[in-house]
Amino acid sequence: MRRKTFDALMATGGLVTAVILAIAGGLLLWGHNFINTNIHDQLAAQQIYFPSASDIKAANNAEITKYVTPYAGQQVTTGEQAGVYANHYIAVHLQEIGQGQTYSQISGKFITMDPKSKDYAAVAAQRQALFMGETLRGLLLNAYAFGMMATIAGIAAVISFIAAFVMLVLSLLGFRHLRQTAEETEVLPKLVGAPHPATA
Repeated sequence: MRRKTFDALMATGGLVTAVILAIAGGLLLWGHNFINTNIHDQLAAQQIYFPSASDIKAANNAEITKYVTPYAGQQVTTGEQAGVYANHYIAVHLQEIGQGQTYSQISGKFITMDPKSKDYAAVAAQRQALFMGETLRGLLLNAYAFGMMATIAGIAAVISFIAAFVMLVLSLLGFRHLRQTAEETEVLPKLVGAPHPATA
């Protein structure tokens, strides 16, 4: 194969790849911004706030102090904040409310209880609190998951743009080399005109 033909194919292929990568990067960046904007708008509308620094201190819980303190007093508006609020604030309180038991366990206990039992009202309140808490926690964890997807899309967008730039540079160098290559130059000159083993 002529070297000019080979260079033209490789340079053109690289240019096409650069365009594809640039388009992919643009779409990934759009997805990143779209997800983050929706997460912000949906969470902001819920008016959920982290407890103040004094309330965190009063809670006297090591997990809450460690993870929630950096966000003290802030409104929950990002996927990362939603994850912290769900896993290190709500979850801690649910553990305390359920005394280590889940909503399904407490609910199962409640269903089998005698309505006249002295603990019936307390278990009913416990069940309701766990249901509400788990529901809110689940919604926040959805926001957290989508926030992670947005982060990954943003990273992938940057990688795509860098790869597109590299491919563009390589393609331009290929076209430059194409102009400098003589018409008769072959890709593998030593093999051109060599006799076939069967006919040698």
